[in-house]
Amino acid sequence: MDEVVIKKSNPWLTIWHRYRKNRLAMFGLILLIALILVALFAGVFLDYEQDVVHQDIIHKLQWPSAEHPFGTDKYGRDIMARVIWGARISLSVGFITVFLALFIGAIIGAVAGFYGGKVDNILMRIMDVFLAMPSTMLAIAVVSALGTDMINLLIALAIARIPQFARIVRSAILSVKGMDFVEAARSYGAKDKLIIFKHIIPNAIGPIIVQTTTNLANTILGVAGLSFIGLGIQPPTPEWGSMLSEAKEHMRYYPYLMISPGIAIILAVLAFNLIGDGLRDALDPRLKN
Repeated sequence: MDEVVIKKSNPWLTIWHRYRKNRLAMFGLILLIALILVALFAGVFLDYEQDVVHQDIIHKLQWPSAEHPFGTDKYGRDIMARVIWGARISLSVGFITVFLALFIGAIIGAVAGFYGGKVDNILMRIMDVFLAMPSTMLAIAVVSALGTDMINLLIALAIARIPQFARIVRSAILSVKGMDFVEAARSYGAKDKLIIFKHIIPNAIGPIIVQTTTNLANTILGVAGLSFIGLGIQPPTPEWGSMLSEAKEHMRYYPYLMISPGIAIILAVLAFNLIGDGLRDALDPRLKN
């Protein structure tokens, strides 16, 4: 009865009502909020120069203790401080990359799906060229060509994910563009841009949201992977993948060096995947009744 009342008042409240029934999805949401809070307040409790990148060779490779809960690395830097600050780096790159790819991919997919014909054929064949390459290999190729810095990393990861968003937006628009409300908007003389962004995309938002959360998880892994092989965030900037790369030469005798950044990556990816699964179930039209 409560869901019927919510459904009549606000469809987003209905989605939230379904989502919060999924315990794993709620756990993922709480976990993501905790990671975001850690990233936002990292600079409040930790000084970047003194606590994160300052080297103290005298205290290098110390096992976890009361003074250094996660231990210290080969340069004597506190691992906990670097993992906490690394959340800011990894999550920032992940969010910026995905929303950049979503923005460009949504435009390409919307134009292709709405106009169809030759426009659709040309744009989708271009996307097929990018999809023919694995996203990681494409990102490696772009970074290798442009150089290893933050901006080039964002460009590389975004280019690798644009085709996925273009495809999902195109298919979502194709599923709704023939409906009555679109024809009604056309009959009132609405321009194509207004129809696409005000009427079509909001009604096809479900698959786009799910794809966004899934891509956020993949992007976190992509950033860590590129940093691990030396093509992503460069030391001494604390990023979870680069921390794993620095730790690999000491993993036999000092395994704690890899545990903290590895768990951080796992938790971030787990949070986004659980949220994506929960949103998929909450937005599934077959579950509305």
